Amino acid sequence: MTFLTIGHRGVMGVEPENTLRSYLRAERSGMDVIALDLRLSKDGALVALHDPEVDRTTDGSGAVANLTLAELRGLDAGQGERVPVFDEVLDTVRAPLQASVRDHGTVGALAELLLRRDLTSRVDVASPDATVLAEAARLAPGVRTTLLAHSPADDVVARALGAGASTVSLDVRLLSLETVEAAHAAGLRVVGGRVDTLDLLRLARALGLDGAVTGYPEIRSTGRFTA
Repeated sequence: MTFLTIGHRGVMGVEPENTLRSYLRAERSGMDVIALDLRLSKDGALVALHDPEVDRTTDGSGAVANLTLAELRGLDAGQGERVPVFDEVLDTVRAPLQASVRDHGTVGALAELLLRRDLTSRVDVASPDATVLAEAARLAPGVRTTLLAHSPADDVVARALGAGASTVSLDVRLLSLETVEAAHAAGLRVVGGRVDTLDLLRLARALGLDGAVTGYPEIRSTGRFTA
């Protein structure tokens, strides 16, 4: 079974998150997939930002939805990097991508782009909202989707199946062997999040996970061992 190493917002442990610099380093480090976050600007551009506001990750302030693309592009996202638009990411790296979205407006814009550029086989759509995943599958037939679960107390297997997702992603420290086995029995892949140390990578392997999300490139080089 192939064990996937997924770069968290690029490699956010060592580079400014959700920047081209971070994505390029993730790709050069050999990450199998690069995970990023998408939001819509005031004028409808798909931009790579995690938070609803720009305050934490840039030198600006305010809600992403209240800023135009030109205003967002004028911000410093760390080490002189600019906030990337999704088209720019697609043209800069060649690795498969996991695009996280949180609302129906953003997933609609993403689905339109996936169809226009024929990217349903390259881009996995992820969301904590099962209805957003169902919308992605409706708008972009054939696209793979991932449920981003926050707690194993949620019926993650039933929620993922109901949304038509193929993968469940959950913080590795919250996963149990029972949850993993139930998901696998239902035909779902299971990915552990925040696998940022070798000990957590060993845990991911011991649980029989299908992959790990990490912000550190060195996890990729040590990820080839057998636990």
